[in-house]
Amino acid sequence: MTSPQATAPRAHPTAASASPRLAIVLFSLAMGGFAIGTTEFASMSLLPFFAADLGVDEPAAGHAISAYALGVVLGAPLIAVLGARFARRTQLLVLMAVFALGNALTALAPGFGWMIAARFLSGLPHGAYFGIAALVAASLVPQHRRSQAIGQVMLGLTGATIIGVPLANLIGQAVGWRASFGLVSLLALLTMMLCALFAPRDQAGRSDPLRELGALRSGRVWITLAIGAIGFGGMFAVYTYLATTLIEVTKVSPAVIPFFLAVFGIGATLGNLFVPRFADRALMPTAGVILLFSAVALLLFPLAAGNPWLLAADIFAIGASVSLGAILQTRLMDVAGDAQALAAALNHSAFNTANALGPFLGGLAIREGLGWTSTGPVGAALAVLGLLIWMVAWRDAGSAPVAVTSGRKVAPPENTPARAAPPLAPGRRSRSDAARDPVA
Repeated sequence: MTSPQATAPRAHPTAASASPRLAIVLFSLAMGGFAIGTTEFASMSLLPFFAADLGVDEPAAGHAISAYALGVVLGAPLIAVLGARFARRTQLLVLMAVFALGNALTALAPGFGWMIAARFLSGLPHGAYFGIAALVAASLVPQHRRSQAIGQVMLGLTGATIIGVPLANLIGQAVGWRASFGLVSLLALLTMMLCALFAPRDQAGRSDPLRELGALRSGRVWITLAIGAIGFGGMFAVYTYLATTLIEVTKVSPAVIPFFLAVFGIGATLGNLFVPRFADRALMPTAGVILLFSAVALLLFPLAAGNPWLLAADIFAIGASVSLGAILQTRLMDVAGDAQALAAALNHSAFNTANALGPFLGGLAIREGLGWTSTGPVGAALAVLGLLIWMVAWRDAGSAPVAVTSGRKVAPPENTPARAAPPLAPGRRSRSDAARDPVA
């Protein structure tokens, strides 16, 4: 039997000494999530502005969002496999450099075709960055706190929906949409600096690319990915057309759109703060509850759209469902065996499949004349489908490789790999620490 903390080696002997360092590392990783979240969600809220500037209608302009999502879907597994032999810190720096370049090119795009290409490039590092950041965060804490650590990294993404997206929307309205993407490029450069200073220095990866691809043979991995790819599409179906719904249905001024975007972000942030605490005790049941909660909130969207205050409450609830991301990330780490990097990256491929699927289906409903609020029932149907897939996974959850109940660590079965990632900062360990550490 192997230690439950084999995937979470500590760089410091005590929690007291590790806590300040851990907070700095998580903040550095979360800053990358802040930059990524700002560009991903702000591009949706800025859609009417760059559509008018580039001379295309809004449904066509949505292809820029789909191009970004396609970049994530293709880039996440490809980069995870190709980067398997590189140090995680190095991967974080390179991924943020590519992300900064893609957003700078978006800001400078002379036409819509160039913007499509730039958005695709911007999306390539997205999933791989979150995957590597999640593995680094999980490796710094005990087994029973992994979901919380990953949720704290994801706070950068949800925090962007409170601060970054409304700010980018304001800048887009006041100065121009290009300045918003320029801001994201600067945030990416700031992340590079923070990761260079504070990200743990680890050895070059010891993972075999072929072994990483072995995760694709696992039915549990595919079922978990399907939950996110289908069940999360509902949130994107509503959020993509939220700005237009606010103007056309709720009849609010464009100036107050950032307020509603911030309400969504507050819901997402609070969800990522509190929901993972329950997930660390009952992982799969928490995922099922979130999917059911999301379906109800999305179904109520058309009823709330006519009243600004009711709509704000409903948007808050829809935002809270974003916490599903951290839950499924932990589930993938449990079922992926040796292919931790690929599984972590594929989680974001799944969510950006939802990012492409949700707006596509929502757009079809709008074009069929069902109205802007029809995105709510479309989203609810996707959440229910995700819940049905979750039921299949739930039946299999009892035999998952790692179980954590009420904070008590349970040893994994014998076929669970002893280490999913190389230990961080091995040069700093003393011989006495190495003698006690099964990973070392």
